[in-house]
Amino acid sequence: MNEAAVRQSAWAPIEKDSTSFLVSPNLLDYQRQRAEFDWRFVRQELGIGDGGRVNIAALALDRQVAMGLGDKDALIWLSKGRDSDSRFTYSELLAASQRFAGVLDDLGVAPGDRVFALCGRIPELYVAALGALRLGAVFCPLFSAFGPEPIFQRLGAGEGRVLVTTSRLYQRRIAPQRDRLPALEHVLVVDAETAGDSPTGTLSLPELMARAASRTEAPETGPDDYALLHFTSRTTGRPKGALHVHQAALMHYASARYALDLHPDDRFWCTADPGWVTGTSYGIIAPLLVGATMLVDEAEFDLGRWYSNLAEFDITVWYTAPTAVRMLMKAGVAPLAGRRFPALRFIASVGEPLNPEAVVWGVKAFGLPIHDNWWQTETGGIAIANFAAMEIRPGSMGRPLPGIEAAVVRRLPDGGVEEILAPDVDGELAIRRDWPSMFRDYLGQHERYQRCFSGEWYLSGDLARRDADGYFWFVGRADDLIKTAGHLTGPFEVESALMEHEAVAEAAVIGVPDETAGQIVKAFVVLHRGFDPSTELNLALLGFARKRLGAAIAPRQIDFLPNLPKTRSGKIMRRLLKARELGLEEGDTSTLEEDSR
Repeated sequence: MNEAAVRQSAWAPIEKDSTSFLVSPNLLDYQRQRAEFDWRFVRQELGIGDGGRVNIAALALDRQVAMGLGDKDALIWLSKGRDSDSRFTYSELLAASQRFAGVLDDLGVAPGDRVFALCGRIPELYVAALGALRLGAVFCPLFSAFGPEPIFQRLGAGEGRVLVTTSRLYQRRIAPQRDRLPALEHVLVVDAETAGDSPTGTLSLPELMARAASRTEAPETGPDDYALLHFTSRTTGRPKGALHVHQAALMHYASARYALDLHPDDRFWCTADPGWVTGTSYGIIAPLLVGATMLVDEAEFDLGRWYSNLAEFDITVWYTAPTAVRMLMKAGVAPLAGRRFPALRFIASVGEPLNPEAVVWGVKAFGLPIHDNWWQTETGGIAIANFAAMEIRPGSMGRPLPGIEAAVVRRLPDGGVEEILAPDVDGELAIRRDWPSMFRDYLGQHERYQRCFSGEWYLSGDLARRDADGYFWFVGRADDLIKTAGHLTGPFEVESALMEHEAVAEAAVIGVPDETAGQIVKAFVVLHRGFDPSTELNLALLGFARKRLGAAIAPRQIDFLPNLPKTRSGKIMRRLLKARELGLEEGDTSTLEEDSR
């Protein structure tokens, strides 16, 4: 067994007592439900006949209203100042999306046209998403914090015909480069009550909504018609645009039930912005497909506010990012004093692998472990997860969902792959193709899309291993691996070991050139409050890591940083650390957090 495999057993599994569940989990018997699973059953639950129409918005809203949930809260929205909070029932959200679809229809938008949204987490964003999907247009969300150039790149590549935004964002980000976007015909401003209030060259969305006829009937969108366009950043060159289809709703629904254990009676809070695929798949679509009530908070991360939200709104299922979890950990348990969350029963995390320390911290802070899961923009939905009724092995991504076949493979010289059947052997994580939310192309980059597949396997670019019981463990991105003195080292293992030290809040690891070893491991560390950078602490951390990992893969150098460069979805940008360390081109930084330098 390799050194990394030994490391994965350092944390005791967290077992589940089935008698303690507040609600009976949707997936109780993993092996049986996996063996009996068929995607046809999901189609039946959603009321989709074989070969029948599949429209995400109709399944999320029309279906729920027809089932008698019209008066139930679908969306609870919190404004930044908490002075204009609002609620939308399923009937109200349906009516608003029908009206927005009517606006698009009046503007001549046709199925397949691309509708972009550039705004914060405001109700109009959710209405626009569902209305565009209803009409059969392709919805593409953009982060409101994007600068002018990444906005131009995405709108230009996507040939966006319609943009929904605010007056401020239009004037600062769009107006100066409007003439560079010939495909952009209509800009709909959400905060201009009349045409006279809207900036030159834009339309007032409230005015258009007031006079548009509702589009009550969803079009005959087929399962393979494009529905969503999500851009992901690249190390170099322009961003990739992953295209998804309406049939992805099957995966959104099934994974919400199995991986997030969502039930219709749940109050669900996904903290992700819809500018990131999680914020669309699980912050808009999935909870509505299940019939749950979702909380949306316009404000950014605020520790006290987040804890208050969990308690005030009786959140039962909470889906957040490892970065947020680490920020909560960094503050300690003192802010939790006197707070109670009796309704909270399930916590999950996504964005990058969740360190074992964070999984266990959930038990200390909330009485609940934090469940990691794995998926990508390209998979469109959660593919591997730690389930509500299943033992958790801290540091593991979990096991594949019913309906998903995952494997660890090695690439062969002829372009094929070979599945690695032995446990605890590193290889590339692969998913057998044709799951419902599998992306169908990279916009304008079809050859690149084709290179993601080898025969029946989608090759994720993530390195992993599978243990003897079928749990998958993340090793690192293929391009993040460090070869030091003949040892292949995944950064996640080293980072997790460093985070076991009481001083370390966050860590990121890269390889830097070395004449003798080829590469050496270098770590960048963010400290907890109460700890200050010093030579003594640096030496202590080097010794701690050496003891935990062994001399072969322990870091040789450590730098202290006030924060780590991350994307807005919470992923640590190791390649950016490496570029800065070695003086290389930084590549695409459009998704970088503004405060990460």
